[in-house]
Amino acid sequence: MTARRILRLTGADTNSFLQGLVTNDVDNVANGLIYAALLTPQGKYIADFFLAPDHGSDAGPDAGAGAILLDVAEPLADALEKRLGMYRLRADVTIAHAGLNLQRGTGPAPAGAWNDPRHSDMGWRAYSDAPASDDATNWDAIRVTHCIPETGIELTPDTFILEAGFEAPHGVDFRKGCYVGQEVTARMKHKTELRKGLRVVSVTGTAPVGTLITANDKPVGTLFTQANGRAIAYLRLDRAKGAMQAGRADVQLP
Repeated sequence: MTARRILRLTGADTNSFLQGLVTNDVDNVANGLIYAALLTPQGKYIADFFLAPDHGSDAGPDAGAGAILLDVAEPLADALEKRLGMYRLRADVTIAHAGLNLQRGTGPAPAGAWNDPRHSDMGWRAYSDAPASDDATNWDAIRVTHCIPETGIELTPDTFILEAGFEAPHGVDFRKGCYVGQEVTARMKHKTELRKGLRVVSVTGTAPVGTLITANDKPVGTLFTQANGRAIAYLRLDRAKGAMQAGRADVQLP
């Protein structure tokens, strides 16, 4: 399981602070876990994360009802903390390490856990001071089945989140107000036919993550996570027709 850092955001302005920054509607965090991203002003990906209501006793007496936990992949955590601090300015928001760990699994959710908002097959997530834990679920197989991108694999810096498949796992709310990168994201949604994007492909053979996909000796895209004879691929859609190759693997759209 990729290491995660759990941050705690407290203060009277926590909700409004995040609402003006991230891709999803932070008001919905009152009902449970939400999935969101922080973008550049040009609409490109910086980091994705989960937001959860923080009702834990460790939140402190001054946390207020709006205390929020932020669950982000450890490799992105330092840069995300720095970026949030840059935006914080005079807002009444404190960002600190929560001292909690992620537990996740499938099957019946334990007390205090939330369903993963990306898809019902992605199980549940919980946060406590118990050691980080994971069950034996093949998460990659589930992600491939539903074309759900993963931090550091399909989701990489300087990509547009709609091309990176961020809408399907409920990571963007197109009805909320403005946020950083919102104008570009909305324009891509409503005024542009995407020419590139993530698709599930069939794969015969194997090739490392990041292998170039070609068709008729022309670059078509990149092969990413593979499981059970299928994979998530980032494709130039106008060229992704018929037989394709990725290294020694044969690739084809269903």
